[in-house]
Amino acid sequence: MKRAIVLLSGGMDSLVCAASAVAECEEVYFLHFNYGQRTQEKELSCFKALVQHYKPSQAKVVDYHWLKEIGGSALTDHSIPVIAKAGTEKKVDIPQTYVPFRNAMLLCAAVAWAEVIEVDRIYIGAVEEDSSGYPDCRELFFTAFEQVIYTGSKAGDKIKIVTPVLHKSKAEIVRLGAQLKAPFQLSWSCYIDNNEACGVCDSCVLRLNAFRAAGIEDPIIYKGIEVDS
Repeated sequence: MKRAIVLLSGGMDSLVCAASAVAECEEVYFLHFNYGQRTQEKELSCFKALVQHYKPSQAKVVDYHWLKEIGGSALTDHSIPVIAKAGTEKKVDIPQTYVPFRNAMLLCAAVAWAEVIEVDRIYIGAVEEDSSGYPDCRELFFTAFEQVIYTGSKAGDKIKIVTPVLHKSKAEIVRLGAQLKAPFQLSWSCYIDNNEACGVCDSCVLRLNAFRAAGIEDPIIYKGIEVDS
């Protein structure tokens, strides 16, 4: 039996990752993290809605507010502005929305739970190809982290990290989600607002362009923007 823990933020990429896990595994467990991000309230509500939609075997929420306490990211520190981007050109510098070593900490929690419930795979919706340049969203990072699991856990090499959207463009992720009947209306991508997506932050721009490129209508509401396919 294939059993998986899914790291589910409530964002578009993690939603499609969850949909992939549900399609590929007989048993899934959802794991969400509150770390003081600007849109924590909305992301948590999306997670709860997705739990109701997919009905995983178990769902847990982890409190990582220490990430807000240390700051260093525009997502957790309100003194650092989220800079709106007009386009999606290739980024060279690591953006201000990078949360220090976040994916490593999320994976550590998932591995600990996986050991207890004897799950053999952890799904994470990281994107390297068409994302914002985060260093912990690279294939190299996940390969290295699997070695950490192998050397530092009771499970050894029994736990694998699965990254179903890692090398897909955002438009390809939208198309895959549509094929898997992922409920995009229950997802959230905006870095800034908990009620209506701003439409101008990096994440909103990537999402808007992805849905347009895929020829699919985005079901969420954006401030002052008429969304069409």
